[in-house]
Amino acid sequence: MTVWQQLLTRRMLICVFTGFASGLPLYLLFNLVPAWLRSEQVDLKTIGLFALIQFPYTWKFIWSPFLDRYVVPMLGRRRGWMLLTQIGLLAVIAAMGGFSPQTEMTAIVLLCTLLAFLSATQDIALDAYRRELLSDSELGLGNAIHVNAYRIAGLVPGSLSLILADSLPWDVVFIVTALFMLPGIAMTMMVSEPHRAVPPKTLREAVVEPFHEFITRQGWKSALLILAFLFFYKLGDSMCTALATPFYLDMGYSKTDIGLIAKNAGLWPAVIGGMLGGLWMVKIGINRALWLFGVVQLVSIFGFAWLASLGPQESIGAVERVSLAWVIGLEALGVGLGTVAFVAYIARTTHPAYTATQFALFTSLMAMPRTFANAATGWLVESMGWTGFFLLCALFAIPGMLLLFKVAPWNERPAAL
Repeated sequence: MTVWQQLLTRRMLICVFTGFASGLPLYLLFNLVPAWLRSEQVDLKTIGLFALIQFPYTWKFIWSPFLDRYVVPMLGRRRGWMLLTQIGLLAVIAAMGGFSPQTEMTAIVLLCTLLAFLSATQDIALDAYRRELLSDSELGLGNAIHVNAYRIAGLVPGSLSLILADSLPWDVVFIVTALFMLPGIAMTMMVSEPHRAVPPKTLREAVVEPFHEFITRQGWKSALLILAFLFFYKLGDSMCTALATPFYLDMGYSKTDIGLIAKNAGLWPAVIGGMLGGLWMVKIGINRALWLFGVVQLVSIFGFAWLASLGPQESIGAVERVSLAWVIGLEALGVGLGTVAFVAYIARTTHPAYTATQFALFTSLMAMPRTFANAATGWLVESMGWTGFFLLCALFAIPGMLLLFKVAPWNERPAAL
């Protein structure tokens, strides 16, 4: 089967829907909710505390065994949890705009927490479903499509909903945004349940056996190397972009420059890079993709160091805007390529019998740098300046590349589980 024949299949179309359904609630929390609160004159310190709602995405592996063990009646182990969380997300998003940030902040915080929990739980079910749906040879392309649809979903709360908010009341905006969960619900109702493995018979088996199986299959040393790789591969890149907007402002760019350039130079290279990466992975395999795309990811950090070395610009003209677009575009391309290979590797590393728990654990490790290491970035910048900080980020990207010698050798094509 050719690459294009693999691309135009029903399974790849399903990956479009899984990605869109997964990305919409996350970008709503990151983009739409802060804009709503700020437009209602909520102070920045309060808005900043909403970053804590990321924790369910980091700790979702704790309750993932419940999704492996228990089956929602009628639809099956994966589709049942998918539908339950999607209906919950639609209801919570639609209800959110009915509260006033000035007088009902406690209710809004609770709704946002519930939204994050439902979104993280949906991700557990969608990741497990996608892993069981795709064959090992389809993991690269299928996950590339999922990741890109995930990013494109951000245009709804991050662009369309904000435009609607200029002419419609916020309660209507949130209802319209909630309706974009309907395609995911329709997909869940129409697809069939993949029965690739027998579910665990007890909750204890669901909790203990995924870790036991992973360690037994890999051995202690290899298992620890894989877990270290999952933490380090995206560490430098994640830290590099943690304070991207303050960095652009410090370099003299206006908010309008950042908004227009970052949206276009940031989104589309990531989407195009993700798609090209997925198609290329079909030919070269996941291991080689991790090497090649990891190099692009590492090199892109030096673009930020170069921009920082120029210092703050007194006047911003066409040359300066092109420089910013080039740096953002290269970084987005590296992220697009690196992420699809990384997610495909995570999917391949899971065992079909314990997909939900293992996938949730591995993606939680992937998210930890964003949640914890990034907290130190402000202190590092103040201590060593922007140029030194970005060079340090490049240094932090090297351990993940070196671990590839052990976890994904260039010429090795792992056997299917």
